[in-house]
Amino acid sequence: MREVLLVTGGAGFIGSNFISFFLEKHKDVSIVNLDALTYAGDVNNLSELASHSRYFFEKGNICDRVFVESLFKKYGITGVIHFAAESHVDNSIKNPDAFIQTNINGTFNLLDVAKNNWMEGPYQYKAQFKSCRFHHISTDEVFGTLGKEGLFTEQTPYAPNSPYSASKAASDFLVRSYFHTYGMNVVTTNCSNNYGPKQHDEKLIPTIIRKAISGENIPIYGDGQNIRDWLYVLDHCKGIELVYRKGKSGETYTIGGKNERNNLYIATKICEILDKAYPKEASYKAQISFVKDRPGHDFRYAIDATKIENELGWQAKENFETGIEKTIEWYVAKYKNS
Repeated sequence: MREVLLVTGGAGFIGSNFISFFLEKHKDVSIVNLDALTYAGDVNNLSELASHSRYFFEKGNICDRVFVESLFKKYGITGVIHFAAESHVDNSIKNPDAFIQTNINGTFNLLDVAKNNWMEGPYQYKAQFKSCRFHHISTDEVFGTLGKEGLFTEQTPYAPNSPYSASKAASDFLVRSYFHTYGMNVVTTNCSNNYGPKQHDEKLIPTIIRKAISGENIPIYGDGQNIRDWLYVLDHCKGIELVYRKGKSGETYTIGGKNERNNLYIATKICEILDKAYPKEASYKAQISFVKDRPGHDFRYAIDATKIENELGWQAKENFETGIEKTIEWYVAKYKNS
């Protein structure tokens, strides 16, 4: 049977990187990209695929169940990789409703439509769909915050602290329930902070680069000591591919880069690289400014990726210092040409 993968949110940051990577590697797979093209999605992220024979774009919302059902029928979908989500924490504080609708109700629609298309009943796949899988992309933010020590693992209890992470936690539990109740072939991955080309301008690293080269203040929350584990987007895409292809049904895999850096270090490092590549009279560091911290700002996230490393052979290839150089180069070219 022809393999047709539905990728939701494929015009966004991680999704667009994944589609390009996966299509190039798997010459026998077609991809249908379902994206609502909200502020976070941009068709230009996949402009190189506009005339690709195995790539199809469908503008629509995962909350529109009738539309989702029509795509399964139209294309004969045999797998789902579900990126689509509202994901900006600040926005979830101002407008939590959109996060509940997309992240919870939208995920339910996709799960339920997939189940109804692929399965006769609980634990009974239709013969032609017996190898179909639903891969849910989640975040380490569902685990809450860490102190100065320790790492998130697949066994870490959920303790979400923002409307965003709470909505993602709920969607994770929905996916889990479809495995345990219906025997649906599902896997979930929880990743740390991604960075790299095609990320939305509002996120931390693109904001630092953009503000630096435009001569504006570079805003850093609080004292800049909040720590994240940074994962280069292509390393994440390779991890997703491995879990989708080889992960054990019903399992969760945490994917992290082993690159813990605090926000002030990130800003300082970017400024140092820009000072060398695009020097000006004063250092870019002089533009760093501290702004009022956001409510409920988690102190530290960090992931133990031992399970995916040992069971599936995944390894992060980029450390932060190599990945950030590539990232800066991409964004400087984007901002100087815009």
